[in-house]
Amino acid sequence: MLDARVVGDASRVRFVADLSAPVAIAVFGLADPYRIVIDLPEVHFVLPEGIGETGRGLVSAFRYGLISAGKSRVVIDVTGPVAIDKQFVVPPANGQPARLVIDLVPTTRDKFLADAKSYRDTHEVEAEKSVADSGAGGDGDKPLIVIDPGHGGIDSGTRSPDGTLEKDVVLTFAKVVGGKLLATGRYRVVYTRTDDSYVTLGDRVQVARSQHAKLFVSIHINSFPGSTVRGAIVYTVADAASDKMAAALADTENQSDALAGIDVKAEDSDQVKDILLDLTQRETRNFGVVFAQALIRHVGKTTQMFKVPHQEASFKVLEAPDVPSALIELGYLSNVADEKQLVSPDWQAGVADSMVSAIDGYFGKEEAVVSGKP
Repeated sequence: MLDARVVGDASRVRFVADLSAPVAIAVFGLADPYRIVIDLPEVHFVLPEGIGETGRGLVSAFRYGLISAGKSRVVIDVTGPVAIDKQFVVPPANGQPARLVIDLVPTTRDKFLADAKSYRDTHEVEAEKSVADSGAGGDGDKPLIVIDPGHGGIDSGTRSPDGTLEKDVVLTFAKVVGGKLLATGRYRVVYTRTDDSYVTLGDRVQVARSQHAKLFVSIHINSFPGSTVRGAIVYTVADAASDKMAAALADTENQSDALAGIDVKAEDSDQVKDILLDLTQRETRNFGVVFAQALIRHVGKTTQMFKVPHQEASFKVLEAPDVPSALIELGYLSNVADEKQLVSPDWQAGVADSMVSAIDGYFGKEEAVVSGKP
């Protein structure tokens, strides 16, 4: 995709994307929030930086990226219910590139929902499930650690003023941590993603559950409107957030599926919600806190921690009822000093070593708790 633009007003708007060659497209709507999703084969995006951050008329913004292996996606945020009046791709002609064209007009909520349901009834509207095994082998006696690099593909996560993307940094760091865990010979490792593709929050949880993981570690990077806030924070799951900042961060992270054009209602699992009420879930959360404390103790020796290093909130990605889980925000891309560290291979290696030490400490502590020893 070479370029994209929005033209029109509140009565009719057209989305146009320039392509190097015609492609097949699938276009559908999702509600709450209202979005128009365009699925394409995997394409290379060479669009100007910042494009899509603002819209026009019925369109408030749009974003794009890889959604799964072999599949790209454009998600158009719209200001209310719209109907897809026209959708087509024209071949190149008279020196002009191939073009993808989507025309949108206002409609009622009932009509929007009916159109979306009609599409769902005949198509698969969800990201493909992805389990990215590290190739660590099948020694079932070794604890299996799931490492979850946040965001990916169409969902870039936070961005620094200089353009550093969260999704890129956390993927690199996750592989450093995973490599060091494997090098100890004590663990098996599975990643929720190993490339720049998007995995739904529910699928990330399911990776851990289906693999019978002993620990789930989600890796993210923070941002803040001010540039002075910095430091790493470790989060565990709880029904009530520690404070307003933790609640706001959980709300942002939990919107990841919506940003990627996933049908959030279809992704919700009543079964998981029911299981979360049982004793296993409470014990699992307790072990998550034990691991969080180990992370803070060891990571705090190699990098600056936030003034309140352990916080709680209702993160969807931490809701596996039978896998102890924690989410670490490595620092703030909005802070120049943190950004410099986050992209440093030496800093990454040092913090990864401290995380391995924390995992070693956690499993020693877990064994003591289970056995009843002090």
